[in-house]
Amino acid sequence: MLYADTLKLVSRLPQRQPAAVLPSRLNELFDKLQACPGPAAAVPIEDAIWDVWMYDSHEGAERALEKACADIAARRFDIAETRLATLVRRRPDWAEAWNKLATLLYLMERDDESVAAIHQTLEIEPRHFGAMCGLGEILRTQGNVEAACLAFNMALRVHPRLGGVRETVLRLLQGTGSPP
Repeated sequence: MLYADTLKLVSRLPQRQPAAVLPSRLNELFDKLQACPGPAAAVPIEDAIWDVWMYDSHEGAERALEKACADIAARRFDIAETRLATLVRRRPDWAEAWNKLATLLYLMERDDESVAAIHQTLEIEPRHFGAMCGLGEILRTQGNVEAACLAFNMALRVHPRLGGVRETVLRLLQGTGSPP
């Protein structure tokens, strides 16, 4: 049921609004991203979006997220999970904390829990192309090509210059992007 509910969130993207807690600067950045003439021009705008998503004004939250990211990179998954679980309890309206938790859970092959965290991310920030791609990847590995294409295509709707995603969708539609 959670997969279906999360796909509904993704499919309703055009009607949904980001949570009020998100900085209004994101709206300007997403508008610029839509108007980019090519992939190279999109990179600094995408980086700026990630910078805004990674920022939190709460004392210590941003540092905790950075530590969790370092733990994930070092494959200290248990420590990262503890940090992120604490962080989302303390900052439940921080989309990027949920997204990092989703990424960690995916790396730990806990897809259902990852989708639950993706759902939380998209509840707060419906334009989170990273979360949509994460959902698409989980669905792709499960062999659900139609649903994966929906998630990837909605990510492309938000970020038309998203590297490699258009090619992934084409491979899926051609039957060459399914799991081995």
